[in-house]
Parts: sequence; C-alpha cells; structure tokens
Amino acid sequence: MKTLKLALILALALSPLAISGPALADKAPIWTSFGSNVAIKGYDPVAYFTAGKPVQGTSQFKVNYQGAEFQFSSAANRDAFAANPARYAPQFGGYCAWAVSQGYTAGIDPNAWAIVGGKLYLNYNKDVQARWQQNTAGNIAVANRNWPTVLKK
Repeated sequence: MKTLKLALILALALSPLAISGPALADKAPIWTSFGSNVAIKGYDPVAYFTAGKPVQGTSQFKVNYQGAEFQFSSAANRDAFAANPARYAPQFGGYCAWAVSQGYTAGIDPNAWAIVGGKLYLNYNKDVQARWQQNTAGNIAVANRNWPTVLKK
C-alpha cells in the first residue's frame, strides 16, 4: 500500500510536466521575455523606421501579431504596423540575428538594432551586434537559411 501511495504521489507530481513539457519544447515564432507575451520588450517596431531610434511603446497602443503583443508609441504607428506587419516586424521573430546566424536563438536588447535592406534586425547586446556587423550580409544569408528550423532545436 505504501508503494502504491508513493507511485500515485509521484505520478500526480509529474503530471504537469507531461502536459507542459512538449509545449515548452517548442519555441514561439516571436521572441518575448520570460513570463511575458510582449515583443521587443515593449519597444515600438515602427519607430525604428520613422524615428530612427528605439522608442518605448505602451499597452495603450498594441497589436497582437503571430501570438505576441507588439506595443507602439502612438496610434499612427500601431495603425501602420497593423496595415503591414511584415514591413515593420523584426526579422527572425525578434530573436537575436547573430544567434540565428550561429544556429541557435537568444533574446535581444532593443538598443542593439539595425535596419538593413529595409528590414529590422535585433541583437542580444551591442557587443554581439558588433560581431554581427563584421559580416552583416553573410550573417543575414546564413540566418535566413537557419530560420525557422532553428526554433526546433
């Protein structure tokens, strides 16, 4: 009886892992901070193009896109994104462009960014961005080949 109780307790304790394990194994197509559903740490993706710098967005102006919440600094930026999200959304789901070029994923610093060929690329931090910029075109080409299969690793 004692062994049966122990087995039942163990089964109950591990059952949440059986349910959530596969879900946790698949990475989201859009990078968000741990415990959050907000893309780019709440920065406005349109502002990179229009203001030429990172601008913090607000939950007052938001759009859900590919399962994540994108926030904007103005209704105009929100509306521009909603009309053409592919134009403004960061490449590689907002994951670090350098990491994707290396075959893995990593988070980002909204201040480590670049627009190349009309597309927004984000990096883990400014040091990583400096490495990525040593061969931007080559890194983008490799990252394009790696994406989205790198999400399955």
